[in-house]
Amino acid sequence: MSEKPKRTRRTNKATADARRAAVKDILVAYRRVSTAEQANYGAGMWAQKTTLEQWAAANGKTLIWLEDEGYSAGKMDNRPALQKGLELIRAGKAGGLVVSKLDRLSRSMLDFCLLMDDSQTHGYDIIALDFGLDTSTPSGKLMVGILALFAQFERDMIRMRTRDGLAAKRAQGVRLGAPTQATAELIGKVWALWRQQPSYSAVARELNELGVATPTGRGRWHPDSARKLMLSQDGVAQRPAGLVLPHEEEAR
Repeated sequence: MSEKPKRTRRTNKATADARRAAVKDILVAYRRVSTAEQANYGAGMWAQKTTLEQWAAANGKTLIWLEDEGYSAGKMDNRPALQKGLELIRAGKAGGLVVSKLDRLSRSMLDFCLLMDDSQTHGYDIIALDFGLDTSTPSGKLMVGILALFAQFERDMIRMRTRDGLAAKRAQGVRLGAPTQATAELIGKVWALWRQQPSYSAVARELNELGVATPTGRGRWHPDSARKLMLSQDGVAQRPAGLVLPHEEEAR
């Protein structure tokens, strides 16, 4: 009995390339409209379909029509027709996605670049007619790289604004983070246990043995959760005079 030939990485790639080639002229034509008024601006369903049909006829493409009617350009995960289209593409039923206008797909640079990453991972094309974007062409691939740089810039700006905003709130004395149920009685008990044995591990172990609930009411006490409570605003406010914590001793 002859052995079956082993599948190599080269064989798998060749198979995937063959599948993509078989559906390269079949595209998911995605349309979206949030309100009926958008028809006045050329973004209505009929206007989008006309543009896509004319392009497909001129380029020899077969279209699979999917529409999200009444959906805004928010997160892509919230649009059922778009998600169905991406599933068809990933399953090898179509070679890519085409839209008449880029904003029908996304108005978020970050979301669009995530879609770009997904297209590169699964080997499909994205075409936006108004933007002149076609990721199957060299100029389209160049555009992908440029958009990725802008997306990274946007990520960095968001991080910086978030960091600066949090710093400003802390300076104003605003308490950040999820609310806890750390009562004065609980904090007093923690400090009392620390007096007996100044060790975060020992405090956490004793609280678990006593059956004391954590500030969130979930899970068990850990050394880090005891430390965080003691160093919180309420914990510091109830700290007995004269007690020194390990990080303070090291700083001396």
